[in-house]
Amino acid sequence: MLTKFETKSNRVKGLSFHTKRPWILASLHSGVIQLWDYRMGTLIDRFDEHDGPVRGVHFHMSQPLFVSGGDDYKIKVWNYKLHRCVFTLLGHLDYIRTVQFHHENPWIVSASDDQTIRIWNWQSRTCISVLTGHNHYVMCASFHPKEDLVVSASLDQTIRVWDISSLNKKTASPADDILRLSQMNTDLFGGVDAVVKYVLEGHDRGVNWAAFHPTLPLIVSGADDRQLKLWRMNETKAWEVDTFRGHTNNVSCVMFHSKLDIIVSNSEDKSIRVWDVTKRTGLQTFRREHDRFWILAVHPEMNVFAAGHDSGMVVFKLERERPAFAVSGNSLFYVKDRFLRYYDFSTQKETQVIPIRRPGSTSLNQSPRTLSYSPTENAVLVCSDLDGGSYELYVIPKDSTGRGDSLQEAKKGLGSSAIFVARNRFAVLDKSNNQVLIKNLKNEVVKKSGLPIPTDAVFYAGTGNLLCRSEDRVVMFDLQQRLVLGDLHTPLVKYAVWSNDMESVALLSKHTIIIADKKLVHQCTLHETIRVKSGAWDDNGVFIYTTLNHIKYCLPNGDCGIIQTLEVPVYMTKVSGNNIFCLDRDGKIKTIVIDGTEYIFKLCLLRKRYDQVMSMIRNSQLCGEAVIAYLQQKGFPEVALHFVKDEKTRFNLAIESGNIQIAVASAKEIDDKDHWYRLGVEALRQGNAGIVEYAYQRTKNFERLSFLYLVTGNLEKLSKMLKIAEVKNDVMGQFHNALYLGDVREHVKILENAGHLPLAYVTASVHGLQDVAERLAAELGDDVPPLPEGKKPSLLMPPTPVACGGDWPLLRVMKGIFEGGLDSIGRGGADEEEEGAEGDWGEDLDMVDVDGLQNGDVAAILEDGEVAEENEDEDEGGWDLEDLELPVEAETPKVSANARSSVFVAPTPGMPVSQIWTQKSSLAADHAAAGNFDTAMRLLSRQLGIRNFAPLKSMFLDLHTGSHSYLRAFSSAPVVSLAIERGWSESGSPNVRCPPALVFNFSQLDEKLKAGYKATTTGKFTEALRLFLSILHTIPLIVVESRREVDEVKELIIIAKEYVLGLQMELKRREMKDNPVRQQELAAYFTHCNLQLPHLRLALLNAMTVCYKAKNLATAANFARRLLETNPTNENQAKTARQVLQAAERNMTDAAQLNYDFRNPFVTCGATYVPIYRGQKDVSCPYCTTRFLPSQEGQLCTVCDLAVVGADASGLLCSPSQIR
Repeated sequence: MLTKFETKSNRVKGLSFHTKRPWILASLHSGVIQLWDYRMGTLIDRFDEHDGPVRGVHFHMSQPLFVSGGDDYKIKVWNYKLHRCVFTLLGHLDYIRTVQFHHENPWIVSASDDQTIRIWNWQSRTCISVLTGHNHYVMCASFHPKEDLVVSASLDQTIRVWDISSLNKKTASPADDILRLSQMNTDLFGGVDAVVKYVLEGHDRGVNWAAFHPTLPLIVSGADDRQLKLWRMNETKAWEVDTFRGHTNNVSCVMFHSKLDIIVSNSEDKSIRVWDVTKRTGLQTFRREHDRFWILAVHPEMNVFAAGHDSGMVVFKLERERPAFAVSGNSLFYVKDRFLRYYDFSTQKETQVIPIRRPGSTSLNQSPRTLSYSPTENAVLVCSDLDGGSYELYVIPKDSTGRGDSLQEAKKGLGSSAIFVARNRFAVLDKSNNQVLIKNLKNEVVKKSGLPIPTDAVFYAGTGNLLCRSEDRVVMFDLQQRLVLGDLHTPLVKYAVWSNDMESVALLSKHTIIIADKKLVHQCTLHETIRVKSGAWDDNGVFIYTTLNHIKYCLPNGDCGIIQTLEVPVYMTKVSGNNIFCLDRDGKIKTIVIDGTEYIFKLCLLRKRYDQVMSMIRNSQLCGEAVIAYLQQKGFPEVALHFVKDEKTRFNLAIESGNIQIAVASAKEIDDKDHWYRLGVEALRQGNAGIVEYAYQRTKNFERLSFLYLVTGNLEKLSKMLKIAEVKNDVMGQFHNALYLGDVREHVKILENAGHLPLAYVTASVHGLQDVAERLAAELGDDVPPLPEGKKPSLLMPPTPVACGGDWPLLRVMKGIFEGGLDSIGRGGADEEEEGAEGDWGEDLDMVDVDGLQNGDVAAILEDGEVAEENEDEDEGGWDLEDLELPVEAETPKVSANARSSVFVAPTPGMPVSQIWTQKSSLAADHAAAGNFDTAMRLLSRQLGIRNFAPLKSMFLDLHTGSHSYLRAFSSAPVVSLAIERGWSESGSPNVRCPPALVFNFSQLDEKLKAGYKATTTGKFTEALRLFLSILHTIPLIVVESRREVDEVKELIIIAKEYVLGLQMELKRREMKDNPVRQQELAAYFTHCNLQLPHLRLALLNAMTVCYKAKNLATAANFARRLLETNPTNENQAKTARQVLQAAERNMTDAAQLNYDFRNPFVTCGATYVPIYRGQKDVSCPYCTTRFLPSQEGQLCTVCDLAVVGADASGLLCSPSQIR
């Protein structure tokens, strides 16, 4: 059973397939009717008008209608296009069990618990017949697919067949009068519309279902006696043929297969059973855990079933329908109707080759699954699921092609998949031992080879190689050398399709296509929502594939699209030009002609074959939103421009590609404010002042215009703007323009007119306009504002623009291939017309003006016209040029037309240095220096488990600023930053960037270490702790060159860690005044830190003193002994130790019990400062390796203050040599 689709819902009581579309109706016990697309797996609609369970539902053959019947005694006819119930038929007096449309007449038959069957005319919406006779609930009723019969099953243990031919006559309009009279009689005196033809008795309990065979005179029924019965009928009688036993509970539904001799039944025993009609035996059983089955549906055209159960429904197939085939060059071998057939793609002829006989199989799915062909030996391997997986080897006799009747005995063997791996060798997968057996054509094992992964199928991968498939990956395996050549993680692969040159492979799984090269290096992945069915490579290296309902393409970069829609699923065998050869589910060969323009166009763009792109644009009807969007997305807006007619889209594309001319033309057409504004912004970006001015004028944007004139230094137009502002009575505008012009008298005048006399007076007196100031003072009288004392006024004058005048100078660059080529399309044949223009066109060149040209560029004028060429012949005469004796027309390469105009090409900007640094390095210091702090932090987190970056912040900033230098160019330009690189030399290549220079290096740490030692010796513990911590905080951002230095850095971490831990304990001990026991413990633990010898002596002396004072003589003696063992150079230390030993020997006791056992090796926990003895569980800091009690896991390390205790980390990376 191949499950195609499953739903979870309330109990499903009724099911119906749509004849054409992949739809199924499910009516539920809750009263809802669901409409599903079982191919897409989506719920399309739900209809909810019935009260109570809906037990029957049925699609109309041709109209957009379906009918439903429920426990509310109503029959409803729905239009699924209008999403509503069209009308309701009332008449039944109890639950309605089933409803069905007639295949031709406008009739509905319904069966009900009121013991009747009714036939309704859905066009006149009336009941045209009531069939009475059953004396218990009628469980189902259905029309015969061809004849005028109805079959019904009832709980009265009978099945009735009714003849409804008289109904047919009644609905046909009577032709002659006699018939019309007889009909009137029937209507008056109540005629019989439908008569019982047969009553079939044989079941011992109520019958739940009865159904006609689609073509033969057979009926099948299922009942509460757990049996199925097969009945046969002729014109006069009907009789029982056989009984099928096997279900263990009531049989709820039973159906004939529409094409095969099979009966499918389901039951409340939670099983679906498949039976062979001819042999009268059970073929297969499918069970569910907890759900009883209630209803079955058979698709009228396709090999699909559906079954409804307690918690949903399932759509399934009984057999695979994919024909087994193999393609080799121009040949296709495939299996159809138990024959091996051959098709030649070039001649398009097919022939039957040899029969592949099968003994009568007892179950389904025994047909061949795969085929493998060896062209040199003309041998075929056929694999099927027989006996849990087996193969048959046929060698095709040379002369038999065409007759296809000579039966030969095949060489057989067990193995779930078998393929040819060489001319006369094939590989058979032995799943149980996970190996392949290599066999020769006599079916003898030549060699065995174990497989690298647990394999459940093998595919061909070129001579001597195999593709081994497991659940989630595919491995390429070389059988000769027993090497893995490639490995790729994939969903479960069903088929592998190789390109003709064996360079690429497409791995097809249910919903994914993965394309890889011949070494299984991944190239791209495609996801499909609908199941992928087959695929083939075309001659251009594009992969064409089919899903259930589309033919699609996939380009090498992963771009995909639809070529066309399919009516029915097909299996592609070969793509040749525009033809796709495929097999359908009946094993017929079809040729589909496709239009590949779209994907070839995209392929040419991808491969930069712009000449072909050009010719395709010129000649084909390629247009549409999709192509435009594609071109835009791939960075070819200038190409998209030539497809687009819509002005707004043209404008957007022109702005995107920087084509100001087209943008202006479109903006004129559209003429709205927003577009003019955007045009102004783009023109300003390009420095095209003329267009900016034009755009601002169109939108009457006076403020921006004034500013533009200020920036470009156009004082004449600025004064015009001042006048315009006056006319418009715009005081602010006048004031701004006067400010831009630096016209003080105008300022004062504007302020005065606006009534701001004090401001006008101040302005006039500051700028030294005494006459005006006096006049204003007289007007103001006593209100003259005082000027501030001791302040020097400064003149507010607008700055002079750097570049006055017109547009920015632009670099002249070659036209792109598209612009040059495409401009001529729009103009059509403009070139030819120009030649025929009037003869005196030379006059237009005003040669007087040459000096006035902006760049003095005469060539620019001559370039298009090439005027200079006209006079060549006349001038040559005075030069005495001799003809050279050249050989006959040697192929001299003509200089291309573009060579003349190949002016300066602007360089493309390179990658920013910071990006190069981060791409080349996985050292955190390099990322921090490049300014990429987030990736630096991610690297440190991954390598050292660091989560607290606060102590590193200042170092990150130092690294970043230290790896760059900054230059000031001139005042209005931004600062130029220059990267400083480590290991740079004059002789190095200018294009190769070295890594960044770093401000921290190893020698600095060495000095810090010495300073730390010194501070420890002199007892400045706080200072020493700061120095050692600073070493620990700098090491993650250190970079060294050699492996030896890496080891030194790691050693330094350990030294610093030991000192930090020891010093922290000593400082804590000094804080504790009131806890002598804890003081002694901390002093004791300090002596177990890995310190330099002088410091160890001091620590031992310190611990000895503390313990001696606290009367812990035995412990003090231990420290004294250890101190003497170090041979102290200071005589005082030795003397004190000896005295303590003598004092202790008299009284070897301890006054207080310490948590300290010097005999048992231990390390100190970095957070709680208690010993962790050997054998106890602990966790460590991934960076500084300090050990902690397990309870500290997940906390911040108290020693280095950076990493999280117990975090996963890959280890310190501080040198490029570790990566190589």
